[in-house]
Amino acid sequence: MPLNIKDLTIAPRHFSVGDRIPDRHTGYHDNTAPDLEISGVPEGAVELALIVHDPDAPLPHGFTHWIVYGIDPATTVISAPGGGAAYREGPNGLGEKAYTGPQPPPGHGVHHYYFWLYALDRPVTGDPTREEFLVAYGGNVIEQNRFVVTFSA
Repeated sequence: MPLNIKDLTIAPRHFSVGDRIPDRHTGYHDNTAPDLEISGVPEGAVELALIVHDPDAPLPHGFTHWIVYGIDPATTVISAPGGGAAYREGPNGLGEKAYTGPQPPPGHGVHHYYFWLYALDRPVTGDPTREEFLVAYGGNVIEQNRFVVTFSA
């Protein structure tokens, strides 16, 4: 996947990039997905995809907290819960098609949560996992960007 960063942006709507994610978005509390703002979608994008990933999780590939496919390039805000006809959720690290908030093991230290947004030149078919998506669609990324927040138990 080539480095493609220009104008595409993704940001949390109700807290700041780099901050500790608010408790209501964690698995220890309300487990609600945050609202996300999108702008700068490049020309030629036919679909956007979102992957929320924790590389600090004590698993071989980290832990995937949320996958969203089929996001219309005209979308400016992704709001929970689910998008209905607006988009579809893929399998998270638990195998569920849903958001699952940060819930690192107590005492495991600070975890980093990457909210990756991908602008694609073709639609995603099926419901690939994070790893399957990166292999199958890495060459179709027109542009990408991300923000990072943290959490510890």
